[in-house]
Amino acid sequence: MKLSEVLKGIEVKNEYTDTEIAEVTQDSRQVEKDYLFICIKGASFDGHSVAQQMLEKGAAAVVVERDLGLDKQIIVENTRAALSPICANFFGNPAKSLKLVGLTGTNGKTTTTFLIKQILENVGKKVGLIGTVQNMVGDEVYPAHYTTPDPHELQSLFRKMVDAGCEYCVMEVSSQALAQGRVNGVHFEVAAFTNLTQDHLDYHKTWENYFASKRMLFENCDIAVTNVDDEYGLEIVKDLPCRVVTYSVNNNNSDYTAKNVMFSPEGVKYELVCDTIGRVDCPIPGRFSVYNSLCAASVALVLGFGFKDVLIAISKSIGVKGRIEVVPTDTDYTVIIDYAHSPDGLKNIITSLKEIAKGRVVTLFGCGGDRDKTKRPKMGKIAAELSDFCVVTSDNPRSEEPSAIIEDILEGMKDTKTPYKVVENRGEAIRWAMENARKDDIILLAGKGHETYQILPTGTIHFDEREVVAEVLNSNK
Repeated sequence: MKLSEVLKGIEVKNEYTDTEIAEVTQDSRQVEKDYLFICIKGASFDGHSVAQQMLEKGAAAVVVERDLGLDKQIIVENTRAALSPICANFFGNPAKSLKLVGLTGTNGKTTTTFLIKQILENVGKKVGLIGTVQNMVGDEVYPAHYTTPDPHELQSLFRKMVDAGCEYCVMEVSSQALAQGRVNGVHFEVAAFTNLTQDHLDYHKTWENYFASKRMLFENCDIAVTNVDDEYGLEIVKDLPCRVVTYSVNNNNSDYTAKNVMFSPEGVKYELVCDTIGRVDCPIPGRFSVYNSLCAASVALVLGFGFKDVLIAISKSIGVKGRIEVVPTDTDYTVIIDYAHSPDGLKNIITSLKEIAKGRVVTLFGCGGDRDKTKRPKMGKIAAELSDFCVVTSDNPRSEEPSAIIEDILEGMKDTKTPYKVVENRGEAIRWAMENARKDDIILLAGKGHETYQILPTGTIHFDEREVVAEVLNSNK
């Protein structure tokens, strides 16, 4: 592809010689002959510092945001902002051939995107999915490295979807991705909001930055679907030109409302009230399953799918790995794995389990290292106040000492009366919880979810909680 085609629509501040481009990258390690290298200034590395080296490696040109005095430089106002449209051009702007549905919010994005995908597939559509657990082109699965991929990988996935005949793409859109411009120039037919609670302040620094990043999604969509039970549900779409559609459990004035909600270990049931009324039977337990399925149904309905078709599709939906996932144990207690790793996420899952538990809810959890430390005592307090017993352990400590993270958690538990046990090694903590389980207990393994690894100060190790549970059961036979 010609350089001029790759730069179409980009405001370039200098003249350049057109040439053939073999590939586009922002990763200096990947540069080969005839590559276009985009110099991005990150937190710890500035691509501008190696621009000359990239040309010496054979790069056809380098995109910079200041004059470096190089022969083959392309000067733009902001290289990070230009990266997404450059990648889109390189892959032939595939998103223009897809109907895009984007979801943002603190909790519920993964399950809701899977639900939407399953609904659309049940009515005969071929659908791509991009998110935390995995990326999918129809039934074909690709590994997910980030909730929302970098622009090159994102546009590559869009290209694969179009080539495979997908009509829709449903994707999670993270606050970091929005702040970093990973979806710059990408237009969404529908954008949906789940909820907003404290998370990722280690990156965004302030609540205002976090909120502003989330709001960016709704500045580039045709229809905004928002949860008006959340205090930020209307604020996040305030004064935007797009059509706004609301959903709620508590507000009778919303466009889509869940009424007469019933909970059971097998799932949730409720009446979906809009311009008609129908019975929703979602086979995924938990109060948040009401919101997730209601959001998914609202998105499908505003896309124009039939009311009965949507309700039937929800009744056929299946769960998502690491989201209220019941692990087979063949015991008189239940083990559930869930990704809850924020204060609100932990509150939601424990509250939901308390509504269906016949015995104790035993919550096993930790907090991530090198992340927002203010969450730790809050999560400790929430777990202690809502659970019948807590096992405090390690999560992904990263470069921090696990014992120091645990001390931060315990600070929030000191004024509660709930009994707890500290077992720093997560594998041993799971063993302890299972060996001390009582009949009808629900043991909640919170924080890891779909992850099959643990990031320790000494490095990353394989760690799959399903395997740990199986090992404990086998050793106790």
